[in-house]
Amino acid sequence: MDLINEALAFEKAKLSRMSTSDRVVASREAKRLVLALNEIYKRTKDANIMDIMKRLTVKKKKIEVRLKGRPDPAF
Repeated sequence: MDLINEALAFEKAKLSRMSTSDRVVASREAKRLVLALNEIYKRTKDANIMDIMKRLTVKKKKIEVRLKGRPDPAF
């Protein structure tokens, strides 16, 4: 359950005004948390864990969009 608390704390953390290296670290941390929660979910099938994983994935995608930049629609 410590992992769930860690994931919830990461979810509530502010990600504004981060440097690029901080964004990379945050993206990797989100990935680590999602994969660890997935191992727990495989055993328990708890819907709450799935909801946490979904929210972390959304936050991770937002971080990665900021890192990679939005694709140019002209191409």
